[in-house]
Amino acid sequence: MNDTSLTRLADELYGALRQRRSIQALSEREPDLTLEAAYAISEKILKKRLDAGEHLVGKKIGVTSKAVQNMLKVHQPDFGYLTDAMVYTNEDSVPISSTLIQPRAEGEIAFILKRDLMGPGVSIAQVLQATDCVMPCFEIVDSRIENWNIKIEDTVADNASCGLLVLGDQAVNPRSVDLTTCGMVLHKNGQLLSTGAGAAALGSPLNCVAWLANTLGRYGVALKAGEIILSGSLVPLEPVQAGDYMTLAIGGIGTASVRFS
Repeated sequence: MNDTSLTRLADELYGALRQRRSIQALSEREPDLTLEAAYAISEKILKKRLDAGEHLVGKKIGVTSKAVQNMLKVHQPDFGYLTDAMVYTNEDSVPISSTLIQPRAEGEIAFILKRDLMGPGVSIAQVLQATDCVMPCFEIVDSRIENWNIKIEDTVADNASCGLLVLGDQAVNPRSVDLTTCGMVLHKNGQLLSTGAGAAALGSPLNCVAWLANTLGRYGVALKAGEIILSGSLVPLEPVQAGDYMTLAIGGIGTASVRFS
């Protein structure tokens, strides 16, 4: 695809984001849309957000757990960018009814970096060394594609279906907890919804961050000191609407809670 086509699709997705409307899947309309082209579209959308005054604060890896892959019928990880406009803190009321289209919440472990990670060749030991702390986190994903009818190219172009995120109430040393076996319990409106463990995300959240660093390295992009890195969901996605209240607890790490408005 030429740059004019990529710009047209980026404009369409960015317009859908700002106007809170969904569009037909790009993969159904653009037979020449490749994964590389989809990432180029995502970068163009990021530039539009930055030009509008937002600031880059991190990156995310998505579609890491089998539960999420099977739900979305997307069977490989992807990545997207996080801006300051997406970030909320524990117990915030998050206005999904005025900001998102078809939101779904998932529980994750967020990594806060203290030094850069630049692939290729980043190991999980290097991820640990570069991490200042880990935090419990909700990611509220969203799709600008109608009915979540996505292929990998659609979600990649749509900034890995990013929506918003809510950081929890504690930050702990990643070397003080077993990130593979740590368990997550998630409640919605007071009812147990799902459980998971660190191993649900590519065997370990550390593997996820290493994958992200090495994948971004191929594009000349680093994970930067101070950034928030979302390492992928440990539980299935859950549709949410205004009025819902969700909590999660991760063994050895802490809790997070969010009310949707």
